[in-house]
Amino acid sequence: MGGELIRLDNKHISVDQMTMSVDRVLHCYIHNMFGPPSPLIENYLREAGFWHVVTIGKGCKLGPKLISVLIERWRPETHTFHHPCRECTITLEDVHLQLGVPVDGCAVIGPASSTDWGAVCYELLVAIPDNINGGRIEIGWLRDTFPEPDNDLTELKRIRYARAYILEMIEGYLMPDLSRNLVHLRWLLKLIDFRAAGELSWGSTVLATLYNEMCRATRPNKAKIGACEGPIGELCYRGNAPVRLSIAAIWIPTTDSRGTRGVL
Repeated sequence: MGGELIRLDNKHISVDQMTMSVDRVLHCYIHNMFGPPSPLIENYLREAGFWHVVTIGKGCKLGPKLISVLIERWRPETHTFHHPCRECTITLEDVHLQLGVPVDGCAVIGPASSTDWGAVCYELLVAIPDNINGGRIEIGWLRDTFPEPDNDLTELKRIRYARAYILEMIEGYLMPDLSRNLVHLRWLLKLIDFRAAGELSWGSTVLATLYNEMCRATRPNKAKIGACEGPIGELCYRGNAPVRLSIAAIWIPTTDSRGTRGVL
């Protein structure tokens, strides 16, 4: 059965690594938040389900060598880490416990294209950047356009700042891609109503994105990985099960194939 499942060895880094003169080390990208959010938007962040991840997502750092070793153990066929002792994986429960994002509710789906992203941006942020690349805007523009609000800001301006802050956190920390500094406005469409946003399964999207990026990174010709360092960093450093790999001993919450949480 195992031989039938593990069928991608000819495309997996774990095989090519044996013949490489220099170990492959993936380039990882993450944008830690500059600091805690303003207390003026705490209620909005709680309604949308992002308050917990905001409190932890401002100092995560995980070495690319460690991530590279994890990827060598990752199997796209089963979405599990294969170790001599057992198989382990990162589950939806782990994402919820460590990152605190909602995992119940409807899936976060929606169009990735629009006839006029500028109109969407103006309607919800009342500002339009000079450059919108395929529905993506620069994270730096968000930071410059929406500095920390003053106490005299109106409620509407606080809401816009909260939307910008969540956008930066989603693309810069929870699900960073290889662009390094761009965020897609499709996430903005989910932030029209914070209470409705809090009823979406953001954790499922984070986990699916993480799985997808790790599967892509198992290919020997890949040199970069996105949507990884932030979630894996929190899952490693704040988890409750020891991980012993060839380069370090860290902590990561895992669930094995029998549903038992323990040593990975």
